Amino acid sequence: MTIISLLKYAFIVLKADDDGEGGTFALYSLLCRHAKVGLLPIDRTANEVMDYEGGSPSKVNVESRDWRAIAKHKSSHYLMLFLALFGSCMTIGDGVLTPALSVLSASSGVQRSLSDMAHKYVPVPSACAILVCLFMLQHYGTHKIGFMFAPIITIWLLFISGVGIYNIFYWNKEIIYAIFPVYMYRFVRNINIESWRSLGSIILCVAGSEAMFADLGHFSKKSIKIAFVCLIYPVLISCYAGQAAFMSKNLHVKDFNHLSQSVPGHIRHFFIVLSLLASAVGSQATITASFSIINQCLALNCFPRAKVIHTSDKIHGQVYIPDVNWLLMILSLTVTIGFHDIAKIGNATGLAIISGMLVTTCLMSLVIALYWEKNLFLSACFLILFGFVEIMYLSACMLSFHKGAWYLVVLLSLSLTIMLAWHYGTVKKYDFDLQNKVSTEWITEYGPALGVSRIPGIGFIYTDIVTGIPAFFSHFIANLPAFHQVLIFVSFKSLPVPYVPPSRRYLIGRVGPKEFRIYRCIVRHGYCDHIRDTDDFEEEIIRSIGEFISMEDIDFESLTSPEGRMVVVGKPLPQGNALIPLHDDTDSNIGSASLTNNDSQISPVGDSYKRICAPVKNKKVRFMLPLNSPKMQECVREELQELIDARESGTAYFLGQSHLAVRDGSNFVKRFLIKTYNFCDKNCREPPVALNIPHAALVEVGMVYTI
Repeated sequence: MTIISLLKYAFIVLKADDDGEGGTFALYSLLCRHAKVGLLPIDRTANEVMDYEGGSPSKVNVESRDWRAIAKHKSSHYLMLFLALFGSCMTIGDGVLTPALSVLSASSGVQRSLSDMAHKYVPVPSACAILVCLFMLQHYGTHKIGFMFAPIITIWLLFISGVGIYNIFYWNKEIIYAIFPVYMYRFVRNINIESWRSLGSIILCVAGSEAMFADLGHFSKKSIKIAFVCLIYPVLISCYAGQAAFMSKNLHVKDFNHLSQSVPGHIRHFFIVLSLLASAVGSQATITASFSIINQCLALNCFPRAKVIHTSDKIHGQVYIPDVNWLLMILSLTVTIGFHDIAKIGNATGLAIISGMLVTTCLMSLVIALYWEKNLFLSACFLILFGFVEIMYLSACMLSFHKGAWYLVVLLSLSLTIMLAWHYGTVKKYDFDLQNKVSTEWITEYGPALGVSRIPGIGFIYTDIVTGIPAFFSHFIANLPAFHQVLIFVSFKSLPVPYVPPSRRYLIGRVGPKEFRIYRCIVRHGYCDHIRDTDDFEEEIIRSIGEFISMEDIDFESLTSPEGRMVVVGKPLPQGNALIPLHDDTDSNIGSASLTNNDSQISPVGDSYKRICAPVKNKKVRFMLPLNSPKMQECVREELQELIDARESGTAYFLGQSHLAVRDGSNFVKRFLIKTYNFCDKNCREPPVALNIPHAALVEVGMVYTI
């Protein structure tokens, strides 16, 4: 506990946070951004767009010999990704096993206080009931749950420290000297196979260390460090020392190694009740750690789409993921009912804990060398010192592989396969988009040659890329050579802040020459913003484009800038608003527009296309030009009027639907990963951009990506 929990985690690892987030994936995220070891193809323009309020650039020492050595070998990048995913799976496994272990262990205290006939029917049902209640509370968020559990954990810590101090003075005062490392050396020197196997159970004493680091996003770094160093560490030392003092004098007592046996008899019933409540508190840390880890995996496209609810507008890391919560509950109940044996669940939990710690040690040594830019000798010392201790415990846990630890390997295989397949599919899909996007000249120069016609209305094209024309839209035009009078390419980019003010939210640019009336809008939003209401969102984008058109008349540089230059709009213009909104509550007609194109034969463009892809006329706000605006140029007034007319004609939304297919002759691993990705893609949540678009206004363009 002194070496791992206090020295390694409290004093060193907690300093390596990623914008307040902790865990193995936070360390990998630091390496991706600052040491350039990420495997996702980089769109430099997208990185520039993500800068907010002149944020400082990434800290990269490109002259570092260590950095060049890592960057040179692509295999090292794959190894780091594998370590990050492996450590994340271990944390998720801990979130499944620790609640089952702690609650079942506390329920066993009730078992020992009942008669022999009734005791075997109590632990598992009571543990399952507590687990269900615990997971049902998660939607309240870390702040409310912490406020609810704070009195319980305070009383628990004071109680076990008091019992520990009592046992030390009552049974064996000299036990306190066992904290010195010389006793550890004597233990290792006289080790045998049974003693070595017992180390696998000892690791459970530091079970919360990795969860403490992973929970960094739910609390501040300073509060965690102060609470652990000043309260948790001395309390646990006194508790374990007191239990050891009791065991040294009571080896003949039945179940002498259980904490409840070291509690004085007259307060033992109070301890049993308190331990049941405290077991839920202890499980809470691993559950929230799983939420944090999966949220980080979602940010780096290593986990299937899931709904993330931010339960606090002040602390970014306090998240709740409903789908994951219920999955953890089902798996935890399965473990409790299936094993109903503390020893077997403890063996699996110990293996998950020490494996996650070892991964953290490996990644942390890289962070010391590449991100902190410390001497390579210091990085090696960190790796050797803590790695040696953790490998020793890992080998002890492997001795109990056949006694329950195998379940962790099954859980690891399932979760790691899903995460690897999702990341692989995302990389291939994004790489395909970047390689097959077409330049703006494709529309401006080759469009007339293809016989492309323009139809009235506004077309919103949702895409992840921020430069060029997405492949699915060029595929659409190649088969149906027509698009709307005004085109707007829309991209959403999330920022690590709670809210983005409207004055900084929209970045507008022009695609191609001015006369083509094609624009690009990048919407930057915080994690607590709700901007996907279709009516308000459409109104804001059109208003922002109107401001951009007026700003171009003032800023001559923007008239001649290449595609990719974005202008932040939202601040009031000197001469007033470019477009004046008029609220219209009258009902409007809604057409039908739903199309899926999957390399099928397409009929020629004509009236049938205009009927199929008729824009939806569902407007709550109309626009008009200011009556008296002598400073407005005639060309600006004309373009704004075209924008208003297009809005009056209606709006349609284009969304790409891709399906990954494997080339003939591909190996089994590639086929398996792509099939797994397609299965997850079809069965996970829909992209959030499509949730609030009326079905009658949505045009889905299907396209096969051959990988």
